[in-house]
Amino acid sequence: MTKSPAHAVSPRPASDVSVWVGLVGLAGLLAWVAVCRAWPQIVDALGLPGPHARLAGSSAAVLALLFSGTPMVAWSLLVDKVHRRPSTGIDWMAPRPLRSVLDISITKLAGLWATWALIAFVYCLGRWYWRGQYLFAMDLLEQAAPFLFLGAIPYVLWLDRVLVSPRDGAWHFGAMLIGREAYDVDQVWHHLRAWTVKGFFCAFMISILPGGFAAVVEADWTGLWADPVRWSNTAIEAMFMIDVQIAMVGYLLTMKPLDAHIRTANPYLAGWVAALMCYPPFVLMGGGGVLDYHQNTAEWAYWFDGHPALLWAWGLAQVVLTAIYAWATIAFGLRFSNLTYRGVLTNGPYAFTRHPAYLSKNLFWWLVTMPFLATTHSKVDAVRNTVTLALVSAVYFWRAKTEEKHLLGEDAKYRGYHAWMAQHGLITRRLGRLLRMVFGRSGAGIHRPPTPSSKKDGEDKALI
Repeated sequence: MTKSPAHAVSPRPASDVSVWVGLVGLAGLLAWVAVCRAWPQIVDALGLPGPHARLAGSSAAVLALLFSGTPMVAWSLLVDKVHRRPSTGIDWMAPRPLRSVLDISITKLAGLWATWALIAFVYCLGRWYWRGQYLFAMDLLEQAAPFLFLGAIPYVLWLDRVLVSPRDGAWHFGAMLIGREAYDVDQVWHHLRAWTVKGFFCAFMISILPGGFAAVVEADWTGLWADPVRWSNTAIEAMFMIDVQIAMVGYLLTMKPLDAHIRTANPYLAGWVAALMCYPPFVLMGGGGVLDYHQNTAEWAYWFDGHPALLWAWGLAQVVLTAIYAWATIAFGLRFSNLTYRGVLTNGPYAFTRHPAYLSKNLFWWLVTMPFLATTHSKVDAVRNTVTLALVSAVYFWRAKTEEKHLLGEDAKYRGYHAWMAQHGLITRRLGRLLRMVFGRSGAGIHRPPTPSSKKDGEDKALI
């Protein structure tokens, strides 16, 4: 018997990113990892000069971005044809003469170059950027800077000819600096927020590229299936490497012809506070931090030592959670980025919950750390660590709500997705029911979608 229209489930809003974009990127990345692991055999088979060693250096890690990013770009352009979407703000059929946009382009270039100089100045001020793993990021960005500055010239001149509204945030910032034309302050702040996201997160993501990539390429698979702890740790390392590589491509390719540009960066101070406290140098969860929940703890393998069935079950659960976390990043394709709106994602794990990455990450931490067990056998330590990890999870809940507030105010499509998930999302619907049980039927403490007209008058102060 078929359901009547009155009982039919409304369709989930379509995703702005097709599922295949991330998958072809994953395929390209895994192919490159396989080449790097098999490089000694390849050298022998082809009689090539060079070291007979796996390609696990920083250059190979950076090249992995090319092998994952190129298939994603190709699929987006050739199959999904994202460059033809109205959301790009591009009209390819009516290019302007170069002379008609030259002044606009010069002003925009001034704004872009000044922005990059400002980011470089902040890098110089931040001592943490000049030690540890950040040194690799600074070195790479220093080498890329001349190509970035010079490459911007033909790119801006080409793009401005086909943009419907070429006076974007970069132009308004340039106009403010030059002082010859009127500019929109809101556009300037939008531009600066977007580039603050890129400047902060690109440096961090680049800094962690080599370590994860080398760990996967150099991993010893001998006897892996006989050791549940080694097996799970190796699989988890691979998932995190995939996450970092695909996410890094997303941060780099914020381009309008790919429909992957930053529409808006989160304008709410609470959103920035919630996000930045999860990353260095502001991270509060690290060793000795306010939210460090590792004091006098030992991880899962310690507590289950000698019980192989439990080790396999617990390790497999962690691998599944990490796979969901990586899947959430893969689903973004070219559009992964913190604190930004770059289109609406509704497929993959986002068909089950609005925040699969945060949910899986936090469950993973609970399984790995088991904070309710202390090596000191102290109840105080157990309670302290358990409460502290609960506070960490609360931070991610807060972070999720600030992101929802941003997106709900920006896009009617996201409001439709948000409402659909509340009614039909496999996990979201049940979590919503639990929250209503905790906070009461009135919904106290539960975030409600703002109307478009109220998005600038929210409870949180705008970050300006």
